[in-house]
Amino acid sequence: MNHIKPRHPLMAAGMSLILPGFGQLYNGMVNRGLLVFMAFTLVTLPLVLWVTFSLPTSMTLALLILTVMINAGIWIYGIVDAWKTAKNNENYILKDWQLPAVYLLIFLSAIFYFVPSMSQYMRTNLVESFSVPSVSMAPSVLQGDILFANKNYNCVGCAQAAKRGDIAIFINPNNRTQYYIKRIVGLPGDRIRIEGHQVMVNSVSLSKGDVDETSNVTVITEKAGNIEYQVQYNRRFNKPLKEFIVPNGEVFVLGDNRNNSKDSRHFGTVPLQDVVGKASQVWMSRSEDGFRWERLGLVLK
Repeated sequence: MNHIKPRHPLMAAGMSLILPGFGQLYNGMVNRGLLVFMAFTLVTLPLVLWVTFSLPTSMTLALLILTVMINAGIWIYGIVDAWKTAKNNENYILKDWQLPAVYLLIFLSAIFYFVPSMSQYMRTNLVESFSVPSVSMAPSVLQGDILFANKNYNCVGCAQAAKRGDIAIFINPNNRTQYYIKRIVGLPGDRIRIEGHQVMVNSVSLSKGDVDETSNVTVITEKAGNIEYQVQYNRRFNKPLKEFIVPNGEVFVLGDNRNNSKDSRHFGTVPLQDVVGKASQVWMSRSEDGFRWERLGLVLK
């Protein structure tokens, strides 16, 4: 016997609020519910992120903001559509599968399996955010910066290989539960020579000769590969000569804040397999004095 049970608009809207497409399922519109859910979780975010890393880095922040807006639009559409449909379904005939246990199973599967799996895939293969806790990469990267890191990097089939000048995210050699952020200055086979403020790679100085000195800090412009960046030293910095040869399958990394960085001068070279991403853009930055609005969307180099 068919069981007529009106749909409640607030119930439908509330279910769509907690999970896009869930209200459509409550209204018996399985296909529409799946479309809303798939658009929210599968199409919008991965597609826009894929486009993000196929286009110049300067467009990353704008496209990610667009992603949020599109997702919000899909969510709102799902809520409004579920509410309107339920309002017009006073003589709704309840389907056999529409049981509280089925709703609960679908909800738990989406929240604890599908969405986390999708999020993990994106963090592993597309983009991940990292918070910078130290000053080791100043002046390029500041303490309190929150970065986008491109994870489609330094792996088989990835769009980008590790190269000199990249700001790399890698596993801390002394604590594999942590990540470090440093700049790659040496590739496999490179001969690195460090003396005072001079860094030589295969007998070629990274310094371009541009020096800016204050009472406490010396800022030098370096160029590694095609990337120019600034590094800083304490005026009293004076370290003995060091020479390294980068082994096969490894890279040599340095912090831009040369006095305040634990890097390959201390823990040695880093296996390429431990380099997991490339820092590409600042999406938020905060100091003790508040937000650094001028760093919002800053493309790193």
